[in-house]
Amino acid sequence: MILDLNKWHNALSDMKQRYQQAPVFPHIAIDQFLDADTLQQAAADFPPISGDGWIHYQHVNEDKGGLNKRDLIPPRLLAIIDRLNSPDFVAWLSELTGIPNLVPDTALEGGGLHQIERGGFLNIHADFTVHPHHRMWRRRVNVLVYLNDDWQDSFGGHLELWTRDMKQCFEKIRPDFNRCVIFNTDFDSYHGHPTPLACPEDRTRRSIALYYFTVENKPPGKVATNYRARPEDGLKSLLIYLDKQALALYNAIKGATGINDEAVSKILRWVGKLRGRR
Repeated sequence: MILDLNKWHNALSDMKQRYQQAPVFPHIAIDQFLDADTLQQAAADFPPISGDGWIHYQHVNEDKGGLNKRDLIPPRLLAIIDRLNSPDFVAWLSELTGIPNLVPDTALEGGGLHQIERGGFLNIHADFTVHPHHRMWRRRVNVLVYLNDDWQDSFGGHLELWTRDMKQCFEKIRPDFNRCVIFNTDFDSYHGHPTPLACPEDRTRRSIALYYFTVENKPPGKVATNYRARPEDGLKSLLIYLDKQALALYNAIKGATGINDEAVSKILRWVGKLRGRR
């Protein structure tokens, strides 16, 4: 068994209240979310970031890897992804969030497996609002499941949740093994882990990332990933802004042409090697 959904159905009344009345924006962290033995076996198959198919997102606002090619995701990890995209789980997710008629993105655009090496980071941001290849799909919910055994506070990599005015981080969530974080992806649901990862060289921050949408009757407002500077970022704020504008242009081209991230990833990785990053 991957997921005991009956267990979470029985807890739904309390969880709905915690989620929908959470401070700043709806969110919840759930420990021991999946069957621990199943997840442990799947985690043992987690592919190295140097392997085939990984997209390397390397620019001012992020340094991380993503793998969303179904034929390259190990079967036990893919089974978990498919379970969390199944109709009964998505129906439960709609109940939890209060957002009816959620649909999963089985193409895993921007999702799938995520992995971050020592020194990697993801600046604070609100997620893109419309699926790149489905103009009527409005992004509504993120589900993250962490696969990090014995994660230490000193490693960093905590998921930071920030206030709408970007004046303070109001919650930090350590990416512990079998911890699931669910949150609404609104225009101002600011989150990320901006401090470079300080884990040992032989460790990485690993997660499953899944996104859920609603199909709208008219095109929803389209906004690319909105990176934001923290108060302490100082002059770096300008670089964060300029990089965000470049990414918005790329996403517009991506939506118009159908291009995927793989070619751009190869270019970014090559640039990273020139910088001595890899």
